[in-house]
Amino acid sequence: MTMSNIQNVTVVGAGLMGHGIAQIFLAAGYQVSLLDPNEDVLSQAPTKIAEIFQLFGLPSDALTRLSTFTDLAQSVANADLVIEAGPEKLAVKRSIFNELAKHTSKDCILATNTSAIPISDIAQGISHPERIVGAHFWNPPHLVRLVEVVQGEQSSLAVIATCIELLNSVGMKSVHVKRDIPGFIGNRLQHAMKREAIALVSAGVCDAETIDDVVKHGFGQRLAVLGPLEQSDLVGLDLTLDIYKTLFPTLDNTSQPPALLEDNVANGRLGMKTGQGFRQWTPQSAEQVKQNLRNFLVEKAKQQLS
Repeated sequence: MTMSNIQNVTVVGAGLMGHGIAQIFLAAGYQVSLLDPNEDVLSQAPTKIAEIFQLFGLPSDALTRLSTFTDLAQSVANADLVIEAGPEKLAVKRSIFNELAKHTSKDCILATNTSAIPISDIAQGISHPERIVGAHFWNPPHLVRLVEVVQGEQSSLAVIATCIELLNSVGMKSVHVKRDIPGFIGNRLQHAMKREAIALVSAGVCDAETIDDVVKHGFGQRLAVLGPLEQSDLVGLDLTLDIYKTLFPTLDNTSQPPALLEDNVANGRLGMKTGQGFRQWTPQSAEQVKQNLRNFLVEKAKQQLS
């Protein structure tokens, strides 16, 4: 399967990730089938997709190329590419892929949007595993333009290359993850930072608000234009090595979830949705953070599309 052969795309799951992924392919001119067994979620998807087109000031006539389904076999009858965006549970994803394998041609590319589950675990025992890859979009996919294309143990390099070429052609920035490890690249990086952040709070070095201020008003400001290894090369690897000799022996290296996190969850302190997590939240303060993030991402996305 080459990029030129791909005309029909099916997205499995019409929730936040699924309808955003569908919009990306509709905007690029593809025929898109959107599948969800939940009729309420499915019925809301076209309106949400139209709102994305409106957000970018684009005509929404592309919705004429959208078909919605509650039946999996019907949704993939003509599929050249399927992107699964279902729940982040291995058993559920394996069940979906077993069904996809039964109802698609052997040349149809099957991609999973999993955030952390190894692709090889999902593909285990499924026919033609060489066509199964990871395509980890970020949330929300129409605003955050990165996709991690993950190579499973049996994924075909030709399929990987086709996915990368296709995703780049629809306006995404795709990267090749060459080893199938939990969390891939982006989630491993951000959760490594979160581990140290929680450790600093647990050790009484600072409070959670200070952690967030240091990131947002410090090194976080340059991350969009200067990656961590670029920054190391910029300051010099000799300086980086000297810093590491002092710093690394003191960094948190626990292999288990932090006790502070487990205690918060056990006691119902789940974050913004409960009013307390690492920080205290009112409905107003939580909404302000969400709005600030959305405004920032929308502005960045518009700049990239212009």
